[in-house]
Amino acid sequence: MTAPALLSVEVSSSPVPGASRARPAGGWAPTLPRVAAQGLGRREAWVSGGAEVSSPAGRARGGKCQRRARPEQGLLSELKLTVPWGHIAAKAWGSLRGPPVLCLHGWLDNANSFDRLIPLLPQDFYFVAMDFGGHGLSSHYSPGVPYYHQNFVNEVRRVVAALKWSRFSIMGHSFGGTVGGMFSCTFPEMVDELILLDASPFAMDINEMENLLTYKRRAIEHVLQVEASQKPSRVVSPEEMLQGFLKNNSHVGEECGKLLLQRGTTRGATGLVLNRDRRITWPEYSFDFISRELFTHSIQQLQARVLLVKATQGYSDVRRENDANKEPLMFMVDMMRSILKERFQFVQIPGNHYVHMNAPHHVANVISSFLQSKHRIPAQL
Repeated sequence: MTAPALLSVEVSSSPVPGASRARPAGGWAPTLPRVAAQGLGRREAWVSGGAEVSSPAGRARGGKCQRRARPEQGLLSELKLTVPWGHIAAKAWGSLRGPPVLCLHGWLDNANSFDRLIPLLPQDFYFVAMDFGGHGLSSHYSPGVPYYHQNFVNEVRRVVAALKWSRFSIMGHSFGGTVGGMFSCTFPEMVDELILLDASPFAMDINEMENLLTYKRRAIEHVLQVEASQKPSRVVSPEEMLQGFLKNNSHVGEECGKLLLQRGTTRGATGLVLNRDRRITWPEYSFDFISRELFTHSIQQLQARVLLVKATQGYSDVRRENDANKEPLMFMVDMMRSILKERFQFVQIPGNHYVHMNAPHHVANVISSFLQSKHRIPAQL
């Protein structure tokens, strides 16, 4: 099938009323006014009127690229949301008129993390998966600006402002769940449901306390080293890139690894280059670790219903060597169950940290039940 002319979609995050623009590549199209949520739906319905559509989701460092949407997977369009340092790239599925759900990927991943899961969820919802800054197709932060946890929470606020969402739900995997948790407690009136995929709503690890100053020091030193090195990004063959990625991500299978690299790399004349900002390293360098007291206080602010889907061989299980070291996670689960009561649901699913990609049908069943019903779902599969 011959694809129609590629389209560019741009959504400004400025609170000042402006205009959204859709232009055929190399041609011209009328300016469409920005309006409220239903207006966004009208605009995107116009954009996606053809069999295949796409938009520049942007490459690392603010560059642009054209990507075609895949309607057979329910993907409506890709979005480019303007922020002061460049843009945030995102992709949308489902019904433009449905309840909105913002999807947040894990550390060093990208929006493709949800490609296998979202098409299995109820399509009367509107799912938008964003690339965090410095990841996927989103712009890198400006020189000298580090990547801290609070920065990513700030990105969520900017994205929902651009989308004109006053109330919505969050689905976050791993680090994305931690960002979503902090946002949900900071802006409790905005979040209806919080879905945590092998994630905790905060980083609370009593076993890390003696390391916190070391983490902060290493984060600062790493940024200075990267900025001083001025080394060009390494170019490697697709196969070498995949094998290196799988070596560093033991929970990701080959098929899912290829999916993440589709959005996480740029193809050049001699090979692939990773899109992500080299200033980003270990998540511990970015996390804001909190105390038990602050965790308890924060959870008391939550207004959302919370679903925590834990993989039986997930992050907390492979990271720690004995049950005693899993105590922080169990404390958080027990505290959420105590404070949120019927608004908290905890489900364990067989699988590893990337179970939402490796076995999406199992995860989709649980999430679909949660989204469509306010009644409790089974505590164990």
